[in-house]
Amino acid sequence: MTRILGIDPGSQRTGVGVIDVAADGRCTFVHCEAIKLLDAADFPSRLGLLCEGLERVMDAWQPQQVAIETVFMDKSATSALKLGHARGAALATLVRRHLPISEYAPRVIKQSLVGRGAADKLQVQHMVRLLLNLPEVKLQADAADALAVALTHAHMSATVARTGIAINQLRRRGA
Repeated sequence: MTRILGIDPGSQRTGVGVIDVAADGRCTFVHCEAIKLLDAADFPSRLGLLCEGLERVMDAWQPQQVAIETVFMDKSATSALKLGHARGAALATLVRRHLPISEYAPRVIKQSLVGRGAADKLQVQHMVRLLLNLPEVKLQADAADALAVALTHAHMSATVARTGIAINQLRRRGA
């Protein structure tokens, strides 16, 4: 059994999702949440809350591998920069734990789960529910996205094991 932590970084909320992957590739839901960062007094304090939240999640669920979404280019340079800061804070927190980290572009995640790189959030959430056999309850969007990142890593890792193709080559094919 392998435990994977998926992260959807954000400057207002960061989604985290934890799944277990059995040797036969079956994925099981463990935990998901959105770490809320807006209660902080200023942006640097938000990054501190993000790091503390990730530490708490890693302490509680003990993941063996981590998958994180890469930054996508937004219309606003300021938003993209803040997202990059949040992602950097998350990566620094993960690196300190010496966990193997894999990065996936949003299009690769959508392609992996839905079959289309331009899928919308509702389609991704629907596939997350199906693949993890979750009830039809409302999943918080950032938490569902984090589960999608973890599922993508599980699927990509299984493909690498079956085919021997390097994971970075698989990521390029879906981009």
